[in-house]
Amino acid sequence: MSNEDSGLREDWGLGSGVWGRKPIFYLNPLPGVAPRATNLPLLRSLLHPTSHLPHPTSHIPHPTSQPPLLIVEKHAIIPPLFIIDGKSRTIKKKMEANKKKQRVALSSVAASVLLTLMKLVVGFMTGSIGIISEAAHSALDFGAAALTYFAVKVSDKPADRKHHYGHAKIESVSALIETGLLIVTSVWIIYAAIERLLSGSTEIEVAWYSIAIMVISIVVDFSRARALKKVAKETSSKALEADALHFSSDILSSAVVILGLVFVSLGIQWADAVAGIAVAFMVAWAAIRLGKTTIDILIDAAPEGIAERIEEMACSVQGVVDIDKIRVKPTGPQVFVEMAITVNRTLSVEKVQSICATLENLVRDEFPVADITINTKPVALTSETIAERVHVVGLNHNLHAHNISTSLDGEKKHITFDVEVDQQLTVKKAHDIVTALEDDLHREFDGEIDICIHLDPLRYEERNTTLLPSPEEQRLQGIITNASKQFVEIHDVHDIRIRLTEKRKLCITMHCSFRDEVLLEEAHSLTSRLEGAIYHALPEACRVIIHAEPLPA
Repeated sequence: MSNEDSGLREDWGLGSGVWGRKPIFYLNPLPGVAPRATNLPLLRSLLHPTSHLPHPTSHIPHPTSQPPLLIVEKHAIIPPLFIIDGKSRTIKKKMEANKKKQRVALSSVAASVLLTLMKLVVGFMTGSIGIISEAAHSALDFGAAALTYFAVKVSDKPADRKHHYGHAKIESVSALIETGLLIVTSVWIIYAAIERLLSGSTEIEVAWYSIAIMVISIVVDFSRARALKKVAKETSSKALEADALHFSSDILSSAVVILGLVFVSLGIQWADAVAGIAVAFMVAWAAIRLGKTTIDILIDAAPEGIAERIEEMACSVQGVVDIDKIRVKPTGPQVFVEMAITVNRTLSVEKVQSICATLENLVRDEFPVADITINTKPVALTSETIAERVHVVGLNHNLHAHNISTSLDGEKKHITFDVEVDQQLTVKKAHDIVTALEDDLHREFDGEIDICIHLDPLRYEERNTTLLPSPEEQRLQGIITNASKQFVEIHDVHDIRIRLTEKRKLCITMHCSFRDEVLLEEAHSLTSRLEGAIYHALPEACRVIIHAEPLPA
């Protein structure tokens, strides 16, 4: 390890692990340790060869296979809510679930081997086609269990550059192979049983151990199915769920074989072959059920009910107008969700983001979502006022429209308003900008409008100011207070602050109060008149800002 790499790990506490099915890097430096800026390029290269690390007060851009990393004031951490005290509880939980899946799958393999050997020996000793078919069934169980073990082990590998959705579908592939084996076995058992029925020459020995092996098989299958079903439910594993279903059907098929042996002991020789056919049909039925579920997953069929439930949740979120589309893609125990919602176009970007975040949290709380993408489509509501429509079109041109006034002349609309345009622009450039706005407004209102726009220069000056000497400040405050007395509706002029600019001009801010019932329009008119009176009394004033507020209770 290079000195630079060592410094990086000491300063940033760089570590790695697995979050869900994704590889992660996390940063957790010691308290009070400020990472060295020279380490940033190395950190960038370690996180991802194509990632870009900006100044450490923002989010690090990341590929889809990585969760977000956050640098907060050069100190730690993340992924948010996943790294706690240098350790990830979520990561630990996922790792424990993966180990549990592999353990139960491996125990199923061992049990299948044992049952296959026992049934095969007893089947050949007694000549029972029912027991031999069960031995073949158990051999298939062994193959299926081994395949399941391999599948759950591989499916837990995280997403990578080539497999953006992870490896979870390997479980479905293994289940599909198991389906094929089940069908082949069923055909073979039915063929052998029919051949025996037609020949009618096979002698079957019914011994105590033939019954005993089937009873043992039922006990083992029950224990195995119960363990698989429990872990499948805890981990949402389709492969383990398929195995649990498979071994549950084994219990019934073993019971049918026992029943056939009982009839054979009573002298009804054909009962064993019939029991074998019954077992074959049960196996085939299990294969069909398993195959349907598996194929649905492999062809990305939406899990039943999830899309409808997500749509219900989306409609319950305030601000969502409609659902444009929704897609749910299953992948192993998790699902990927893509949806598009329509929102009021008058909403701010921050508000739209808040709506999406609320919806995403609702979906994640109810379903095992690996990733969710929500696109938004702004729409014009029928309830929009003319002022709102003008304001939205103005924002699309990065212009703030205000003082919007509308008059109607039959079907014709006459709209006037003010817009703020950069004061450094020439009249021609400012006019060109507003002309583009007018063209869009004509399209918005289908041409049935007359428009007159007043241009306000947008000022964003930064001035260096200084405090006035106390006597001078008090003198000017007195002049301002006297100017306000001519307006009887204005009360309690206070908090007058005066600063002196580099050009020896005055910047004045102040507060005044109005009665609660005074309309804002009236208050604005009065404060504007007061501003004019102050400019008249103090010609050296260059900026007067008056804050209106209700009278204190």
